[in-house]
Amino acid sequence: MSSHFVIFLPSGRRERFESGTTVLDAARQVGLGIESICGGKLTCGKCKVRVESGSFAKQAITSSPTHLSSPNEPESLLLTKLKAEDCRLACNAQIHGDLLITIPEESRAHKQIIRKSASQRAIDVEPAVRQYYVQVDNAELGEHRGDWGRLQSALHSQWQLDVTAIDLLALRRLQMALRQENWAVTATVWHGKEVLDVRAGYNEGLYGLAVDVGSTTVAAYLCDLRTGEVLNTQSTMNPQISFGEDLMSRVSYAMTNPGGTEKMHTAIIQALNKLAAEVTHPLGLRARDISDLVVVGNTTMTHLFLGIDPSELGGAPFALANRDSMDLKARELGLKLHPGAYVHVLPAEAGHVGADNVAVLLAEEPEKQAEHLLIVDIGTNAEIVLGNRNSLLSASSPTGPAFEGAQISAGMRAAVGAIERVRIDPLTGTARFRVIGEERWCDTWFADDYQPEHLASGICGSGIIEVVAELFLSGLLLPDGRFNGEHPAATERLRWEGRKGAYLLATAEQTTTGAPLFVTQDDIRNIQLAKAALYAGCKILMKRANLTQVDGIHLAGAFGSYIDPKYALILGLIPDCPLEKVQAVGNAAGDGARIALLDARKRVTAQTIAHSIHYVETAVASDFQDEFVGAIAIPHASDPFPNLANLIQLPTFQVATSERRTRMRIRGAN
Repeated sequence: MSSHFVIFLPSGRRERFESGTTVLDAARQVGLGIESICGGKLTCGKCKVRVESGSFAKQAITSSPTHLSSPNEPESLLLTKLKAEDCRLACNAQIHGDLLITIPEESRAHKQIIRKSASQRAIDVEPAVRQYYVQVDNAELGEHRGDWGRLQSALHSQWQLDVTAIDLLALRRLQMALRQENWAVTATVWHGKEVLDVRAGYNEGLYGLAVDVGSTTVAAYLCDLRTGEVLNTQSTMNPQISFGEDLMSRVSYAMTNPGGTEKMHTAIIQALNKLAAEVTHPLGLRARDISDLVVVGNTTMTHLFLGIDPSELGGAPFALANRDSMDLKARELGLKLHPGAYVHVLPAEAGHVGADNVAVLLAEEPEKQAEHLLIVDIGTNAEIVLGNRNSLLSASSPTGPAFEGAQISAGMRAAVGAIERVRIDPLTGTARFRVIGEERWCDTWFADDYQPEHLASGICGSGIIEVVAELFLSGLLLPDGRFNGEHPAATERLRWEGRKGAYLLATAEQTTTGAPLFVTQDDIRNIQLAKAALYAGCKILMKRANLTQVDGIHLAGAFGSYIDPKYALILGLIPDCPLEKVQAVGNAAGDGARIALLDARKRVTAQTIAHSIHYVETAVASDFQDEFVGAIAIPHASDPFPNLANLIQLPTFQVATSERRTRMRIRGAN
């Protein structure tokens, strides 16, 4: 039998195939996946390909649509319906000559997607849940396999699947579905081994949800499991905040209140059900259309999501109920998704480094890099990873909720009206700021009869970072965190109650309340304590890795996305590093959850990472306290910051104290 040379684009893979081989089979033989939900029944129309015509000298091939078998009537009708008359269906087109074939993006089964508002990720689409269209044998007298047995046989013969289980609710629908469309059904199969759903005839539409359960915010990403596209995103405040703003307060609530765990479990389940409804509704879908769910969160959030008492996480040895990944039926947790849907929970690393950090590692892949990368996921409990392809270290630091706007006198969440950017004139001490929802800086609000739509309501995390750093750069704040009463602008901008100062950030006419907004000495102290805990955790890992400097720093998390890296360095929130090597990577935990949702193979990778990383327990580290105390100063009491010194410059100024007069030389920036 004759054979023909076929080249597939854009991959460039090529091979000779016997005459009469379908394009679909040829592509699969060279390892290229082409969508074909119906399995060659000329029903779905997903396997469209395009034949390139002409002589191609580079490939040494002459290609023509006539080198394929002619389309039959069903194929022609379907291509006309799809308005794709210039294409062929790979399942029906047989090879009869040399060909150069392009597989369009929408037809690739293992396509890569790049889809994320805050960051871009390349993700191979290989979901745990897939749909398969099958023609099942009719029931006949004397044939006793049963409808489930016939469906198993059809899945095996037509798709080479050895499915061993069927969800009870799917089994209840099976017989009616089979007979409704002349024994043709679409089966939804989980990991190739369990049927979750059976629908009569050809039915496409498969959706999954990736959820990052943070201690403050819960983010949900609705994805098309066939294409990998992010269809919609929604977020909400974690309702457990009413039981405690930080992790330890929630653990304490569970320990001291009968039924406390159940109350917090119910709260997060209700929030997820609401999110699922909100994320699907705009698309004309329902929560029950979600067939797969991946959840990540820190260990306390994971315990509460599962309804497990987190009390053991409240003290040494910080024992987890389970460290490994889990697959559970969504309905068992009270989630109102597809009745047969599974929930996959990624594994944890240790007592206080959970599935969310593993998700970050899936997204950032430090184990594939030669440089030493420091990854910091900033929240009420900061999770830190340091390493490269040779080894990975992780730790957690109790930063508390100050970076979320809590413990700050005028603090608020990152919502409309929150001050998010601040610049302070070093001579006058006057602040320029910008609030969320208002593009103009405040010094232009009342110019030319312009009235701001939103006045300042408070200050969020990124704003408090910038105001503290700017106060330091302007000289209004000393390195030890005290206000500088000797500054020329102190009289106008500082207010004193005894020895405690407060900085006038916004005037009465610039706020929604009509009252001036101050940054107090206690606010400064709370930020110092939070940043010192984070910095100390980073230093502990650097010391364990015998490093004095890291090659790059990635700031993860919703808060990390809004921090200006320059101000993070000025404050001493992170170790010294070249500014161009410090970058925000968005909600990397959410990205990692999405990766695990769309590529089931990454769930195995996550399990490997969780068991191979070395966790350093900062709570019992003998040098943590020393590192913490040194890191309270801005940017640090003793650690050098050469990269920062080359970045910023300030004039020399005099500082008076009760004991001595100290001359400080700080190189600063505008």
